[in-house]
This record gives sequence, C-alpha cells and structure tokens, in this order.
Amino acid sequence: MTRPVVHRVGSDALLVELPDADATRALYAEVLRRRAAGEFAAVDVVPAAVTVLIDGVDERERDALVAAVPSWPVPTSPFAAGRSVLVPVRFDGPDLPDVAQAWGVDASEVAKIVCSADLTVAFCGFSPGFAYLAGLGRSVPRRLTPRPYVPAGSVALAGDYAGIYPRSSPGGWQIIGTAVDVVLWDVAREPAALLEPGVRVTFVAEHAA
Repeated sequence: MTRPVVHRVGSDALLVELPDADATRALYAEVLRRRAAGEFAAVDVVPAAVTVLIDGVDERERDALVAAVPSWPVPTSPFAAGRSVLVPVRFDGPDLPDVAQAWGVDASEVAKIVCSADLTVAFCGFSPGFAYLAGLGRSVPRRLTPRPYVPAGSVALAGDYAGIYPRSSPGGWQIIGTAVDVVLWDVAREPAALLEPGVRVTFVAEHAA
C-alpha cells in the first residue's frame, strides 16, 4: 500500500498527500478521531481530492505528526457514523439525456442509479457550500464547453463525483436535476454548510406536480 507523503507548510501546518480519494477520506476521518481523542491539537483539518491539510499545530506536535502519520492504520469504512441528509431531486436537467447515453441506459435509470448510490461528502470547494459527493459508482466527463450560468440548486455530475450548486455560477458539470427546498449555505446557520466532509447524502426522486 502506498504510504501518505507529509509536507510541512508554513510555520504551523502540514499537508498530507494520499494516493486516491478513498485513502484521503479514510485519513481525514482518522485525523479527526485522533484530534478528538486529544492526541494533538489543530485549529482546522481540511480534506481535498487527494490531500488533507492539518492547520494550526505547534512545532513540536507538527514534527511528531510528520513522523507518525505515514504509519497510522486507516479504517476501511471511515464515515460509518456520519450524519445523513436526504435531498429531494427533480430529475429535469438538460444534460440528463447525455448522461443516460454515456451510461448506456435511459433517463429514468439514471435517476435510479443516482438515488441508490451511497454518497458521502469527500471534500468541499469551488464555492461556499459546494460539496463533492463520492460513491456514485459511475463516471461521466465534464461538459466540453462550460455554461456561463448554472442555476442554484442544480444537481450535477462530473468525473466520479456528484454535486449540488449552492448558488448560481458558471459551471462545467453535467446537470441532471434540481434539488428541491434545500439550503446548502446559510451564514445564519451553524454550521453554515449543510453538507460537510463525512456527511452521508441520499438523493430522493421528487416528481413534478
């Protein structure tokens, strides 16, 4: 198994590089577990596609982590106890036929595949509240030409990930539907993001009236 590669970043952080998304999610969960157990202090732990940033550690703890992290055993099911969120979706997106063609199924089957997937927030980025959902079990390429405007609430796919646009913005993902009555980012809420790393997400088909 490929070991994590650990880099010192600035004066009080370290960046851990992992071989793939599964290893990244597993290590992120392990870092959170060890921090909660009091093994070290850190101001923040931030996962990305294949890295985990551990920020706000003192020099002594950072040196210890650089030596220790590569030997940590990581759980195979890192988010078994994660919070769950149901997201109603109308499968009415303009790219639904293209995704169906890419997968060799009809449009209704795309909805069934997406709704049956055990999705987990792997990391957040792009814009506040945008979560990259892993676990789709299928892959689809990004659009060749990004759209200058994607409506807020658009449910979309790209690569191995699913996602929901929290606000209107440009975007190159394949839009397959619309999330119904879901507020992904609200600064008056704690936490502001509905979907955080480790949260399990289930899409539920919502039929138009």
